[in-house]
Amino acid sequence: MSINRKELTEIANLAKLDLNAEQTQQVCQSLNQITDMVERIKKADTAQVDPMFHPCDFWMPLRKDVVTEATHKEQLLALAKQADADFYLVPKVIE
Repeated sequence: MSINRKELTEIANLAKLDLNAEQTQQVCQSLNQITDMVERIKKADTAQVDPMFHPCDFWMPLRKDVVTEATHKEQLLALAKQADADFYLVPKVIE
């Protein structure tokens, strides 16, 4: 799979990125290198490899789920620039 300049320009517009010609060329090359690498990884023979959940084989002891200190809601809300009742108010970030 190869990404051409037209496809990259469409993706950049959707992401609201303003790329100049040089940046478009660089990003296009980088994305194509990444997709080539993924294709090579897909072709690797993993038939004899056992599935694993984590790359390191270690055991993490679990602690008991007990409350150790109380949360002081009023103190935490006092740190916020804006709060209403029990909620932090933040600026709208999605159009």
